This record gives sequence, C-alpha cells and structure tokens, in this order.
Amino acid sequence: MVPKIDALKSAVGRLLLVLPALLSSGCTAKIGPDYQTPDTQVSPNWLESDDSRVSKKEGNYREWWRVFKDPVLNKLVETAYSQNLPLQITAVRILGSRAELGVATGNLFPQSQGFEGATENLGMPFLRNLGMGDSVWYTRVGVMSNWEIDIWGKYRRAIESADAQLMASVAEYDDILVTLTADVANSYVQIRTLEKRLDIARQNVKTQSESLRIADAKFHGGTSTQRDVEQAKTVLASTQATIPVLEGQLRQAKNTLCYLMGMPPEKLDKPLGGEKQFGQIPAPPVQVAVGIPADLLRRRPDVRRAEQNAAAQSARIGIAKASLYPAFSISGSFGFISTNSQGHSLGDLFNWGQHFYRFGPSVQWNLFNYGQLTNQVRAQDARFQELALSYQNTVLKAQQEAESSLIGFLKTQNSAEFLAESTAAAQRSLDLATLQYREGITDFTTVLTAEQDLLKQQDNFAQTLGSIATNLVGVYRTLGGGWQIREGKDFVPEPIQAAMAERTNWGDLLKPGAVPAAPPSSLIRAPDW
Repeated sequence: MVPKIDALKSAVGRLLLVLPALLSSGCTAKIGPDYQTPDTQVSPNWLESDDSRVSKKEGNYREWWRVFKDPVLNKLVETAYSQNLPLQITAVRILGSRAELGVATGNLFPQSQGFEGATENLGMPFLRNLGMGDSVWYTRVGVMSNWEIDIWGKYRRAIESADAQLMASVAEYDDILVTLTADVANSYVQIRTLEKRLDIARQNVKTQSESLRIADAKFHGGTSTQRDVEQAKTVLASTQATIPVLEGQLRQAKNTLCYLMGMPPEKLDKPLGGEKQFGQIPAPPVQVAVGIPADLLRRRPDVRRAEQNAAAQSARIGIAKASLYPAFSISGSFGFISTNSQGHSLGDLFNWGQHFYRFGPSVQWNLFNYGQLTNQVRAQDARFQELALSYQNTVLKAQQEAESSLIGFLKTQNSAEFLAESTAAAQRSLDLATLQYREGITDFTTVLTAEQDLLKQQDNFAQTLGSIATNLVGVYRTLGGGWQIREGKDFVPEPIQAAMAERTNWGDLLKPGAVPAAPPSSLIRAPDW
C-alpha cells in the first residue's frame, strides 16, 4: 500500500511543480484594452460667474435643503430617505452586484468539481468466452475537478467588469438619492405655493364679495345699474372657480409627497406643520455657492455611473478577445473501482489497492469559430464606444442642466423684484378704485379691472416665489448634492437585511463595509490580480 501512496504523492508533486511555472509565465497577461477615461470638455467657469449672487466656494451639498431653514422640509427629506421604496430597490440591487463580483472572483479557482459514481453490468458474449462469467458487475466512485488557468486574463477581466458594475450600481443608488431629495423639496415647494395661491384666491373672493355687496346696495339705492351687479357676480364666480382647481392640484401634490416618503396617500396636516405653516413658501438665500464646473465630474453620480458602465464594458472586450486564444485547463480525478469477476468482490471497493487517479492538461481552441468570435469582439468594442460617447454626453448634459438651473434661479429673482412692485401697485389701484366708486367718482368697471389685476399680480408673484425655490433645488440637484447623506450608513435598511438573512445565508455581505463607497469619477478601481 505504501508504494501506491508514494506514487500518488509523486504525481501530485509533479503537478504542483508545473502549476507555478504556468501561472508565472502566463497569468500576468491580460488580453484587451486597459480602460482609459474618455476625453471630455469641461468649461473652466460658469457663464454667470460674474454675478455677485454666484459664489465659487464649495457649498453644503450634503444637506443642501437646510439652506431654506425649514424644519418641516428637513423632516420630510429624512423620512423619504429612510422609507422610499425605489431607493430600497436600488440598494438591494447593490447587494446583487456585490454577489456577482464574488461569482466572477470564484472563476479564478477550479471551475468545476464533482462526485461521480456508476455501476454497470457487463454481461456480454466476449466476457463469457474469456471465462469471466455470464454477468460481471463493475462499480466506480470518485471525485473529479477541472481548472481552466487564466492565461489570457479572461477571468480577471470579468472581475474588473463585475467590480466596475458594482460601482455603477452604487452610483445608481446615489443618483436616485439625489433625485429623491430634489423631488421631495420640489413637492414641498409646490405644496406651499399652491397653499399660498389658495389663500390669495380666498382673500380675493372676500374682497370681490364686498364689491358685489356695494354694487348691489347702490343698485337698490338707485345710484347704479343692474349691469354693475352682474359684472361683480361674473368676476366673483370666476375667482371662486379657481379654488377647486387649486385644491385638486394641492391634493395631487400631497399624494406625490406621500409616495416619495413611502406611505399611502394621507392628508399630511401634521407632517406639514398644520395651519401655522400654511402657504409659507420656503425662502432661499440670495447667494448660492456652486464651486466650479469641474466639480461635476467628482460629485454627480450619473457621471460616475456612466464612466463605470464604460469601464465594465471595456473589460468585456478583453473577455471576448480571450476566446480567440487557446484555453489551457488541468483536470484530474481520483476514486476507487471494483468488480465481482475473477475472485474479486464489490465489497473491496474502498480498499486502497482498488484506487485510481488521473491528472493531466487539456487545450481547447475554437479555430473553426474564429469568424464568429471575431465578430463577438467587434460587438463588444462597438458597445464600449457607445458607452464612451454616452459618458461624454452625460458630462455635457450635466453642464447644460447646471447652467440652466443657475440662470433660472438668478432670473426668477430679478422677476420677483418687479412682481413685488406690480403687486403693491395693483393693491393701491384697487383701494383707490373702490374708494372712488363709493363716492361716485368712477364707474364700477374700473373696480372690476383693478380686482382682476390684483388677483393676477398676486398669483404671479406667489408662483414666482415658488419658482425661485424650485430653481435653487434644481441648482443643487444638477450639482450632484444630496447623496452624501448615505455616507457611513448601510445601503439596505436593517429590517430588509434581517428578512434577507433569514431567507438566505449572506455571509459577510450584509455587514457594514461589505460594499465599498464609490470612488471619485475618473479614478476607476481595478483589482490587481
């Protein structure tokens, strides 16, 4: 038995001597291009950088909504971050990408292992002629393994691709978080603006009702005509008709906010602060800190995601190119065999003398599929070029969106200044017209015109104040602010982690730090295998 063991050890030893030579000579090569960030054009300064309201200093992008100094808004964002379902869906997708990275890494080790066993009856005529009996049983059990050595870097490129895809999923999460915080803020501003417009409409209904009372009194007193009364009713009814529309829009805006916070529709009276906060449009600061355009590449998660997608695809070119070269594998098996012929017994199966082993290399080279494989490489390369252009387009679009939001913020501020003046003038005009009508100096048409002008100016002013806040929200969204609040926190909430852990063994992947934080754009992390 000892010589057999020595022979097995010798065979395994020779194999172990060959492996380091194979690994050292070939496994450092990686077929395919190494990823390089596509060239992009980034403006050195904002177009409105000379405006005193634009600061090149770094702003508070982590919790930018706090510039409004509105505790209600702060609480709404916090609730949405903890409860929003699309955000949680993306968080779970990150865990899936992390598991896929583990799958890709596992291919560096023997790709297949198995247990094999068989029992056969070899009762054939030629066995009888050999005097081996009418029925010979043959039993074999053993283990087998196959290992394709990563000579050309196919599996290491797959790890690069999976790693970049993981970082892309993190960037997708950050992008959704940026959008979520902006959507919550916009919904809140919209709610407050609609409340303000409702308040304006209701106040004008009171004013116009008083005008109708005056016109009716003068008509019955014989100092005016029926026409004044009917005109007053027309203007009043027209204003009253706007109230149900605004109430419907307000309910829809609240429903949207409920959805963003991961809850079914409700009135939201308590979360919105009740009557005390009704119609209080968030007041943004006059000046906004925007930094420089190049910061977009570092801060905006959609830019990061576009680059990581391109990096993942670049690695897939190498995976496809590796198929053009021969694949070297080492396979082996070890087991026991027994038969019931010539004095042997099936019970001898696990005697050491009944063992067998087989080790050896193999080569697979799909020479006759060269055209097909070449076209697969071309397809992957075309896909990479598409994603490289997509990255450049994302950078360009990011600058366009930021510039548009910035100019919108600045110009709506200018518009609000004029509307404040026109609203005050419209109020004075109505006061004068009403006084003159009472005294019989002017006709009722002047009063009606003044009432309509006042309602229009007040409504426009309220909408513009809301637009200022909305445009500032847009500035921070386009600058990539808001996703930073997840730093140092788990992507997946604890209740979901607990449910997943109960259902499946996740090992260490649910522990803090299992998914790395996203690197800055243009600093793609590639593992050094």
